[in-house]
Amino acid sequence: MKKHFSIGLVIMAVVALTSCDKSGNGELTGVKGRGKWFEPTPYGMTFIHRGSFNLGPNDQDVTASNTPAKTVSVDAFWMDDTEITNNEYRQFIQWVRDSIARTLLSEQFPEFMNTEDRKGNPIDPPRINWRQKLDWTNPDYTEALTPMYIPENERFFKKKEIDARKLFYEYHWIDLKQAAKRVNTYNYKTQKYEGSVTDINGVDKPITDRSSFIFSNQVDIYPDTLCWIRDFTFSYNEPWATRYFWHPGFDDYPVVGVGWPQAKAFCHWRTKLHNDFLSSRKEATLQDYRLPTEVEWEYAARGDRKLSMYPWGGYYTRQKDGVFMANFKPLRGNYVEDGGMATMKVGSYDANDFGLYDMAGNVAEWTSTAYDESAYMYINDFNPNFEYNAKPDDAPAMKRKVIRGGSWKDIAAYLQVSTRSFEYQDTTKSYIGFRCVRSSFGNEF
Repeated sequence: MKKHFSIGLVIMAVVALTSCDKSGNGELTGVKGRGKWFEPTPYGMTFIHRGSFNLGPNDQDVTASNTPAKTVSVDAFWMDDTEITNNEYRQFIQWVRDSIARTLLSEQFPEFMNTEDRKGNPIDPPRINWRQKLDWTNPDYTEALTPMYIPENERFFKKKEIDARKLFYEYHWIDLKQAAKRVNTYNYKTQKYEGSVTDINGVDKPITDRSSFIFSNQVDIYPDTLCWIRDFTFSYNEPWATRYFWHPGFDDYPVVGVGWPQAKAFCHWRTKLHNDFLSSRKEATLQDYRLPTEVEWEYAARGDRKLSMYPWGGYYTRQKDGVFMANFKPLRGNYVEDGGMATMKVGSYDANDFGLYDMAGNVAEWTSTAYDESAYMYINDFNPNFEYNAKPDDAPAMKRKVIRGGSWKDIAAYLQVSTRSFEYQDTTKSYIGFRCVRSSFGNEF
């Protein structure tokens, strides 16, 4: 009886399943109505197809004897064709400034905050209303916006200015690496998590639910303009410090004075800016901007040339007519010989074969990779990377992040595509900038 009863259940289950969807004719057809994936070219980015290469120095590098080479493979991705410019970073700052202002104003003027959607459903938590016009000259807003300005006793020549020390960007992210640890996986037998996570301050906390993997950070985002003076002793660089970031003549120059945390915050904001727009159009939102890994950066810099020493593919820093190929420090300090004194307008030199500009010289660039002299010995050969989120109390050596490409103040050796260097993540320099990448999905070429 039990056997016949089981068979009967199976038959009924099959009938129920086949009766749910008559379009498949009983065949495995997949879920209908999924649509087709189309990935348009992101503005200002170029496509880097997937491939493999020999990571590390070539036979002509002086470090080849003590640094091993490693064959690695990299997924396709998009990369900014130039470094992030002053004007692009200024958009980030103004967005943060305006969001803080609207939040302050919403305490007295509710129209600056959306508490309901268009259908009248409550929004929790409320969201900033970007449609409401923000008039900085409106006298009714003066009192509410006072905390954003430099206090009167600190003003130079009584000039009323936004206090850059008040510009913080707060963001949240999911730590998938901690979530992926086997000890942190969900136990279906006990119906709970049994592991622990480490927050950004290095404190271990037990996992209560999925929200335990969500972390937040608050980052001051204004560039350190005084780095132009701090980086060079016995040097007159005050004009660079006071004008480089805000003067219109430097709009298309690479932003500097931005530390590794600020660069990561910018990537998160850029992701939010883009995804909020896609959400408003009810489109897919799997578009995350980030810093490139060290391996992605080197692969892109090589421009599909397997054994190239420089991004342009040659062994020399000059063209046939003697013109330099990048902005760096040639001829023992003759900075102007290559066409610039310090940084230059992005894209001033020819792009490499991937269409990327300034992958050598101009400014060195942050990557997401933590610096370890022996990293090539243990990183994977499949999308290799080594990351470590340094805690505030970690030793300085743990805060080193890989920078690549060399800069306007470096000699030619630092411009080579395989040259590794580092800087501490909590420092800002007048010769380090960054560019963003975005992983590509569904591209087979």
